[in-house]
Amino acid sequence: MNSPDQQPLLPSLRLDELLDELQVRLQAALSTRDRVYSLLEAVVAVGSSLDLEVLLRSIVETAVSLVDARYGAMGVLGEGGRLAEFIPVGMSEDEIAAVHHWPEGKGLLGQLITEPKPLRIGDISDHPSSFGFPEGHPAMHSFLGVPIRIRGEVYGNLYLTEKQGATQFDTEDEAVLIALAAAAGVAIENARLYEEARRQQRWLSATAEVTRHLLSGAESGDALALITEKALEMTGADLVLLSLPIAGGEQVRVEHAAGEGAEQALGLVLPIGNSATGLVLRKGERLTMTDYSSDRRVSEVGRRRLNIGPLVAVPLGGPSQVRGVLSAGRRQGSMPLSQAAADMLATFAAQAAIALQLAEHRRQAEQMAVFEDRDRIAKDLHDLVIQRLYATGMSLQGATSLITSPEVAERVSRSVDALDDTIREIRSAIFALQTHPADRPVSLRAQILHVVQEMTAALGFAPSLQLDGALDTLVPTPIGEHMLTALREMLSNAARHSEADRIDVVVRATGADLDLTVRDNGSGIPDGGRRSGLRNLAHRAEGLGGALTIHTAPGQGAELIWHVPLS
Repeated sequence: MNSPDQQPLLPSLRLDELLDELQVRLQAALSTRDRVYSLLEAVVAVGSSLDLEVLLRSIVETAVSLVDARYGAMGVLGEGGRLAEFIPVGMSEDEIAAVHHWPEGKGLLGQLITEPKPLRIGDISDHPSSFGFPEGHPAMHSFLGVPIRIRGEVYGNLYLTEKQGATQFDTEDEAVLIALAAAAGVAIENARLYEEARRQQRWLSATAEVTRHLLSGAESGDALALITEKALEMTGADLVLLSLPIAGGEQVRVEHAAGEGAEQALGLVLPIGNSATGLVLRKGERLTMTDYSSDRRVSEVGRRRLNIGPLVAVPLGGPSQVRGVLSAGRRQGSMPLSQAAADMLATFAAQAAIALQLAEHRRQAEQMAVFEDRDRIAKDLHDLVIQRLYATGMSLQGATSLITSPEVAERVSRSVDALDDTIREIRSAIFALQTHPADRPVSLRAQILHVVQEMTAALGFAPSLQLDGALDTLVPTPIGEHMLTALREMLSNAARHSEADRIDVVVRATGADLDLTVRDNGSGIPDGGRRSGLRNLAHRAEGLGGALTIHTAPGQGAELIWHVPLS
């Protein structure tokens, strides 16, 4: 036994402390190994998707998991160094809806854009570039951000906030995120190339289909509807509109629409002088809006009727010959269309305009061939048929004096009169053949019929039409134009709201008044419903010294009488 004053045999080895330190280091090595494995799995995962939208969100979710962050986001850079797309992760739908506006690339996020290098902060509020969060944004403190580069160019940035289980992110978190960002850059480039190839394929297919449709002799209206649908497929927009100018040059009307809210947009009439569509129509240049609902260039009626946030509007045709405007928008609160999608929309619109022009030239050539054939027929009728009939009539008339029987003479005389009537009818037919449609004045009756036929597709059935009085001679042109606009508005309202399966249209002109009556068997006009269209009709009638009378009852249809004096 050792005496009490003897020293331990191994006092300096500190086995317990060394074992504890070894265990800590071993645990750290295991943790690092697990983290490396997780990083490798993340690299493989983000590289397995070719859908760009899915890939970007997957990268953010992977980054949040790797560094134990509560919130994460990716900001994709656009023109001018601004954020063109922002993809948040970790926030609920209610939290996202409560945020007043998404980041625009200013403040702390702006520093990452101007100085693209890793940035790690213990508390966001302490950084000199931080100037707070927008209204409704959750509180955040710790921050870690790294740039994502593609071929040396900064594509966007990864933002992580609120480190779980610690007050701030450490150097290992930064190293892991830098490695993930490098792998993400390669994956994004592959997805972009794949998406661009698919976009080019869709564009070529759509252009070929529209051109084939037009050159096959189809109606231009069907071709324009096809252009609208193909633009919706190619761009990924929520709503695509095709607007055409109305005769007179002061308004444009949405003739075709596809996507969410297409029914509300169809038939919408906008002023050229005070609307975004009119601006594109006048200048022939592309127009981009970040928020259609708050842009000052948007007309009030467009802002009320269309639920659109970001919008891209492109001319259908060159600057010197704009045939219409093709607009692609997304719902409010959505990110805008990508630059590639906007460029493709503009190129598609230009190609479609060329196809429309070629088809129009072909139709004109066919019409010229028809007119030439008509002229030949008219010449043959005049030079051969009429001359022979005239000679026959003269011979019969000369022979009448030689006939002794009064009854026979009377019959010959009636035959001569019949030949004269036939000659007059043939001459009328010749005049009609030689008069081209472009030379004929468009009568008010014909214009009314055109409006009713035009609205048949929106209604789903053909309205009945009754025209009374000398409409073509009694109604002045300005009053007739107002009446046609009122008729189109009435039928458009009935198509959208009445749920009717029968509509009667009566247009009557007396010596002093013009009455337009539209009667349906639909649901009637509810007391609390929107009446902006009816107010416009009433104001239009009152401006001409007339009035709008409404007879309606719930479930019993509605009758609108638009009355104006002709003096």
